[in-house]
Amino acid sequence: MVTKTKQIIAVLLITLLAAFAAGCGQPAAGTGEKKEAATGPLAGKRIALVMQQNLGTFSSQYISGVKTEAEKFGGQVTVFAADNDLGRMSSNLDAAINQKFDAILIDHGTPAALLNGVQNAVAKHIPVVVFDADVKAPGVTVLQQDDKQLTKLTLDKLAKDAGGKANIVKIWVAGYAPMERRQAAYKEFIASNPGIKEVATFGAATQNTALDTQAQMEAILKKYPNKGEITAVWAAWDEFAKGATRAIEQAGRTDIKVYGIDMSDEDLQMIQNPNGPWVTSAAVDPKDIGRVQVRYAAQKIHGDKTPDNVVLNPVVVNREELPKDKVTTDQLSQHIKAWGNSTQGIADWMKK
Repeated sequence: MVTKTKQIIAVLLITLLAAFAAGCGQPAAGTGEKKEAATGPLAGKRIALVMQQNLGTFSSQYISGVKTEAEKFGGQVTVFAADNDLGRMSSNLDAAINQKFDAILIDHGTPAALLNGVQNAVAKHIPVVVFDADVKAPGVTVLQQDDKQLTKLTLDKLAKDAGGKANIVKIWVAGYAPMERRQAAYKEFIASNPGIKEVATFGAATQNTALDTQAQMEAILKKYPNKGEITAVWAAWDEFAKGATRAIEQAGRTDIKVYGIDMSDEDLQMIQNPNGPWVTSAAVDPKDIGRVQVRYAAQKIHGDKTPDNVVLNPVVVNREELPKDKVTTDQLSQHIKAWGNSTQGIADWMKK
């Protein structure tokens, strides 16, 4: 009896092992062919995206650009967001290095928080591509939007719409490299346009920037309740522009216009509102920023020599150039030719 039982168990084990082996060697039912391994310059590569904060629709579209371009080249992206905590951002960078990611992309941050980690990554031969952080280290490529041009495009339109004379509210925050560059360009503009007067300024980057901006703008509107006391709002970030727009709409102040920087689908819907205050924004397509950043990382992995600095060219979007029907940023290039079609960072070998 014992011998017969052992024989039965042996037969069952052999049957199970055969079934397991067959299952490993054949595609699952209904899936067709076996899934092919990823191909491309980033095939099998792990990319870390280290962010100061992941806030608002601009960030979500930027991440989408990073992920889709990396996946197109066969790579995988892991996002490390620090919720605006620079100490945590520094730790996240160290973690990406220790986990031996094949390339590291950095979004914002400060030299104090990032430089040691960036230098450590370079020493360990991990390619690093930075966006909008003033980090200078040999072998690192730094991307930035043309902040002077972003500022000029929006303020020139403001001045033109106002006939060269306006009382404006500036919404801006210190401590970010792009903001500091925009502030420098803003000062140049004010100095050369004496008819444009700043009557108030405020701004803070928080976990609820648009909502907090709205509350602060409501207080400004109560301080300046009469038509003509405020002509326009210049917002150095789209989260600021969103908050200001909502406050102005709720107050029924049809005499005030908003000019912003950056662009997302949500922003575009607000600009297309024919009765809304937000009329102009200048921006680089956030998806394009992510795509270009990945391309330079791929170049580095490929062994190409890459530039130390890359300036991303902005586009101005005016309400009068847009159709009445709602469009998304993916459709915007049909109406704004320069939008979303950046070829920056595409090496000849990538075209193959």
